[in-house]
Amino acid sequence: MIFDILTIFPNLLDSPLNEAIIRRAREDGKVRVELTDIRNFATDKHSMTDDRPFGGGEGMVMKPEPLTAALESVQENNGSGHAVLLSPQGRQYNQEIAREFSRKEHLILICGRYEGVDKRFIDAEVDEEISIGDYILTGGELAAMVIIDSVTRLLPGVLGCSDSADNDTFSRNLLKHPQYTRPRKFNGVEVPDVLLSGDHARIEQYRFLESIRRTLTHRPDLLVQEYGSFSRTEVKLLKKNKLFDQIKKIHTGP
Repeated sequence: MIFDILTIFPNLLDSPLNEAIIRRAREDGKVRVELTDIRNFATDKHSMTDDRPFGGGEGMVMKPEPLTAALESVQENNGSGHAVLLSPQGRQYNQEIAREFSRKEHLILICGRYEGVDKRFIDAEVDEEISIGDYILTGGELAAMVIIDSVTRLLPGVLGCSDSADNDTFSRNLLKHPQYTRPRKFNGVEVPDVLLSGDHARIEQYRFLESIRRTLTHRPDLLVQEYGSFSRTEVKLLKKNKLFDQIKKIHTGP
């Protein structure tokens, strides 16, 4: 898979792209990441990529000419790809979109800055806008990195354990169950006996119930989406542990 990143600050991405899973994925040829400096496509002597907004107002707006030239250069080298502008106005990013993006061969991530991007560029060249949350960043570079990280780990052969991505938080609309490792006793607290039992069916039931309890406590809104996806076995288990009525109440409302 190819990630092309259009940015005026390519050095911001050097370190995260050369560490851990993404570094290994690049070395193994699972992904290719290329950085394009938008400033290289500015036409004036000061390499300006932004200017004052028409109509007045605060801040600066990214100019359409260098953005268009940078994008055309990337497309000429690597193909058209799916052009994504990182923007507060975009569709809010989630695990489903990460899975959607992981099925594409080429993502072009355009890092917005300042007060925004000239709308003529957006209308002509951008396939969609994506926001990673309801807060403001100084630019789209960190948002691009979030997308690269979350998509890369979904690609076949990237993670050491093939089940890790399938069983992550948000693989269903549930938070992940609590995790424990050695030592068996820490600060007077022992690992739950069921996890030491060797009974895999009991362990899976315990983890499922703990996942439900954690979601009920921290993100009950997710259960509205998950309500219709429980299997008959799961419903029976939830009813036995007096959790199903709580979930049903959240789903149907007061």
